[in-house]
Amino acid sequence: MKNNRVLPDESSTRQRVVRSIMLEGPSTAAQLAERLDLTPAAVRRHLDALSEEGLVEVATDRTRGQRRGRGRPAKAFALADAGREAFEQDYDDLAVGAMRFLAETVGDEAVVAFARRRASELERRYLPVIDVPAEDRADALADALAEDGFAASTRQAPGGTQLCQHHCPVAHVAAEFPELCEAETEAFARMLGHHVQRLATIAHGDGVCTTYVPDSPPSLATNTALTTDERTTR
Repeated sequence: MKNNRVLPDESSTRQRVVRSIMLEGPSTAAQLAERLDLTPAAVRRHLDALSEEGLVEVATDRTRGQRRGRGRPAKAFALADAGREAFEQDYDDLAVGAMRFLAETVGDEAVVAFARRRASELERRYLPVIDVPAEDRADALADALAEDGFAASTRQAPGGTQLCQHHCPVAHVAAEFPELCEAETEAFARMLGHHVQRLATIAHGDGVCTTYVPDSPPSLATNTALTTDERTTR
């Protein structure tokens, strides 16, 4: 049954707490307090209320996308399924239905072709934005994704960078049609100029879509990505 809960009013402090978690990922009360210029006690009251509503939950290691270190870590909160649903678009059901119809009437190859076409369009728009030195490309790609509503950011990881997408507007569709995630990952590799590895996806139940970008010297993006002329002629 579809969840009918709605988030608090846009102007409310509670809404700001939820949006901060969505944009920045799993967060402690202290981190939220610093971002929102509130006291930790006030943030904890809002987190308690949001937890009771089922909009946030205590983050697990899987949700946080990282391993737990030694000692007792501060409790972090992540968006629960109901919290994510509050940000989902009304056309989710229609999109899933359309994809099912495509698969049933034309075949799975049509789903793959659609996913690649969608990723190619994303790639075409992003290539001018990420025309920066190789070491800055992952950050530039994250900024472009953030502009498109993916709440993306980067963080350093051993031997590379993790590109994190804290929100996925098509997560419900991708849960049934992973071809969308696979085509997006292939597009990331072409744009960044070398192989990348998808470590986790929201569509598969993880808290964050995480793509590992190694620090190995990439080849030029123009050698691995289709140019505009090439796409036009295909």
